[in-house]
Parts: sequence; structure tokens; C-alpha cells
Amino acid sequence: MQDEINFLLSEWVNMILGIGTDIVEIPRIKDSVKRLGDRFLKRLLTQKELDRYYEIKHEDVAMAYVAKRFAAKEAVAKALGTGIGRGLSFQHIEVSNDALGKPLVSVEPHNSPLLVNPVKWHLSISDEQAYAQAFVILEASE
Repeated sequence: MQDEINFLLSEWVNMILGIGTDIVEIPRIKDSVKRLGDRFLKRLLTQKELDRYYEIKHEDVAMAYVAKRFAAKEAVAKALGTGIGRGLSFQHIEVSNDALGKPLVSVEPHNSPLLVNPVKWHLSISDEQAYAQAFVILEASE
């Protein structure tokens, strides 16, 4: 099966391999942070993301930051077709921004056959009042 996947990926550069989306209520994330504190944050965020979280001074901005990362990581897991917990954890996925604010995603290697060959991630995240949303496209690349 892995040989078939490798062949398909080598033949279809720039082919969409997966799409994922997620939406989360920011108040639910806020409740989890209040109830579970660092235990929740350390399960969800990588060290770089956690460091950035602690730099945010305004609580509403901080909760939107966490909610957007939660939604983005869930969307990545859906694009991979694995979900969180089947060899993929929140810690395998990191969301950052480039100098202009464009969201970026990186995924540590794990047991997904889609990550054997080079891939390109496209991520869009947004928040509005009570919701954070993410949309991800996973593309085969050279």
C-alpha cells in the first residue's frame, strides 16, 4: 500500500491530498483554560506557541489565539484523515505567522503515509466574537 501511495504522490505533484476545517467556540476554550490551566495549554500548544501565548497581555486576544490554534490543529488532523490521538497529537502540529501575519503550519513526522513525501500546507484562520475557525489544504509538492 505504501508503494502505491508513493507512486501516486510522485506522479501528482501539486495534487490536493486533503482538506480540513474546524470551528470552535472561544468561550469553550476560555472555560477549559480556566478549569485546567497550564495542563490544558501544555497539551494543546507547542513550547513556541506557549511562549507567544504568555506574551499576550489582553485576555480576549489570548483566548482567541488559543482557540485559533485549536481549530487549526483539528483542521490539520482532518486533512490528514487521522484525527488527533491516532499517532498524531496537538504537539506534532505548530501554527505560527510569517512577518506579514500569514498563518503557517508545520507538522512533525508521524505515522501518516501522506507525510512520507514532501507536502505543502495552506492555512487560513479567523476569529469573530465567539468563534474561531480554520481551513487547511494539504498539497503534494516537489
